[in-house]
Amino acid sequence: MRKKIVAGNWKMNMDYTSGLTLFSEVLNMVADEAKGDQEVIVCPPYVYIHSLAQLAKNSSRVSIGAQNCHQAESGAFTGEISANMLGSVGAAYVILGHSERRQYFGETNQTLAAKVDAALKAGLKPVFCIGETLEERNQNIHFDLIKNQLSEGVFHLSAEEFAKIVIAYEPVWAIGTGVTATSDQAQEIHAFIRKEIAVRYGVQTADNTTILYGGSCNPKNAAELFAQPDIDGGLIGGASLKSRDFTDIVKAFNS
Repeated sequence: MRKKIVAGNWKMNMDYTSGLTLFSEVLNMVADEAKGDQEVIVCPPYVYIHSLAQLAKNSSRVSIGAQNCHQAESGAFTGEISANMLGSVGAAYVILGHSERRQYFGETNQTLAAKVDAALKAGLKPVFCIGETLEERNQNIHFDLIKNQLSEGVFHLSAEEFAKIVIAYEPVWAIGTGVTATSDQAQEIHAFIRKEIAVRYGVQTADNTTILYGGSCNPKNAAELFAQPDIDGGLIGGASLKSRDFTDIVKAFNS
């Protein structure tokens, strides 16, 4: 049975004190209010990971993730951070292939495949992001694009390795815009992704793969999105910066 997950991506937000306060609120609210077995992942800026991991060490529900890693284990890569470093300070997950990394930093599917390998080797679980822009959707090439992102980014993995991957579908046209894909649009893509996984790895692996929706998910639309048969949770951006909103999204599984 596949895992239900809500992951918060803080991006480049929050100073240290504000981040500690927010995370402490989320920890307490999730413990007090969230029913069920859904996992919560919080992905803060790198410099906060160790402190937040210490706060979460006694939590069975909340894990810490990073927002990116380099594909090399070590070396002369000024300003970068390795998967081993992230694991050593308490990260359990790492987001890879986020649309902002693809857009602003030129990350290719080939680069991301190497990052996935590095993360898995270090014992981190990748949250691998895929998705299309509005232009690509309007050109009706989004299915081919997503298939290619999967094929070149993660389908080189063995079935055993792939079982450690979480997929996140993010319609780029719905990130930070306030525009959300309808539940039917999101379900259509999630079902397509699961079908492609089944073709590559078999139905059982596909059925066990967690696929998250990331695109302006909020407390008002989360329950409808999460009720879709192939949507297993969310990768949350802006709403993860407010403890009440984020906790309400976590609780949406029980609505």
